[in-house]
Amino acid sequence: MEKPFNNKAWLLVIPVFILVAISAIIPIMTVVNYSVQDSFGNNQFFWAGTEWFQQVLESERFHNALMRNILFSLIILAIEIPLGIAIALTMPKKGIWVPVCLVLMALPLLIPWNVVGTIWQVFGRSDIGLLGYTLHNMGVDYNYATNVFDAWITIIVMDVWHWTSLVVLLCYAGLVSIPEAYYQAARIDGASRWAVFRYIQLPKLKGVLIIAFLLRFMDSFMIYTEPFVLTGGGPGNSTTFMSIDLVKLAIGQFDLGPAAAMSLVYQLIIITICYVFFTVMKNTGVDKSATGGEPK
Repeated sequence: MEKPFNNKAWLLVIPVFILVAISAIIPIMTVVNYSVQDSFGNNQFFWAGTEWFQQVLESERFHNALMRNILFSLIILAIEIPLGIAIALTMPKKGIWVPVCLVLMALPLLIPWNVVGTIWQVFGRSDIGLLGYTLHNMGVDYNYATNVFDAWITIIVMDVWHWTSLVVLLCYAGLVSIPEAYYQAARIDGASRWAVFRYIQLPKLKGVLIIAFLLRFMDSFMIYTEPFVLTGGGPGNSTTFMSIDLVKLAIGQFDLGPAAAMSLVYQLIIITICYVFFTVMKNTGVDKSATGGEPK
């Protein structure tokens, strides 16, 4: 006998949907309005059509910023996802050390983004920063303000330090939800540690990893505060990601039309990539592993 579906729960959710819709739709419609018009001041607007979108898509400045974003996101995902899984596997599942480890993992996530940038800005200085001073005394010519490679390494390490904890906590939650019966069967069969990870833990983690991948991709692709505080987009434009370039275009140059068009293209790219990845993973049956079902 099927359990009747209770529609009363929607009464609690609908107000939230309405609030989110209002707070999201109004700003988006404002951006859309600016993206198809031109303004010469005095609150006078003139129809521009798709001119700004064409200008953005043909701009070498936009292409360079997009490539930097893609490269950064790929590096971050390649480091943080495996590292997060590895740390989660080493964390205790029982005992008094569980809350201690969880609190330590959550600490970097509690630090505001602008504070993270400031911490690493001071940390990397060769005169007063521990990292910069140590590398300088070791004979390493490290300067994130003038060297492109040093700037990229610093931003990557900073992001890994700040956000790997999110992947760890998600993977840890997935690991502790695996029934003990799976491990008992593996021990009876004499499975190795790698076999347990390959055929039990990893399939059960795939649903959680979808969430981790999507969250980290969106955050890394939209990164703004940390590199802006640390390098300001430099040296040159080497760390000028799309978010930083967008702010420079909208506020620095006050080109509202092109900035609005760029923000919509920016948003569309993120939504498209996330949708494609989620659809591919869903069609492979990975989503069932998140609820304890058997992976296909």
